[in-house]
Amino acid sequence: MPTFIILANWTEEGIKNIKGSPDRLDAAKQAFKDAGAELKEFYMVMGQYDMVLVTEAPNGETISKLLLAIASGGAVSTETLRAFPEDEYRKVVAELK
Repeated sequence: MPTFIILANWTEEGIKNIKGSPDRLDAAKQAFKDAGAELKEFYMVMGQYDMVLVTEAPNGETISKLLLAIASGGAVSTETLRAFPEDEYRKVVAELK
């Protein structure tokens, strides 16, 4: 399954309700599972972003639907990156002409 890195920030509403954040994370993990995807790793980070998530999903459409549903709750905003693990990277480079 393709890997996606999600960079997320709490919105003003998300910060106001920060104590509910662990429950929202649990709900997100379940939503991923229900969609045939997986939220593999979660990190709270310091800097430009508040959270980094490493996920896998069958395709971009699935991850888009999941993140739109999560963002519509109003607690987070996200930026999504398609990630290529080392083996995929090596394959892409090896196929260059």
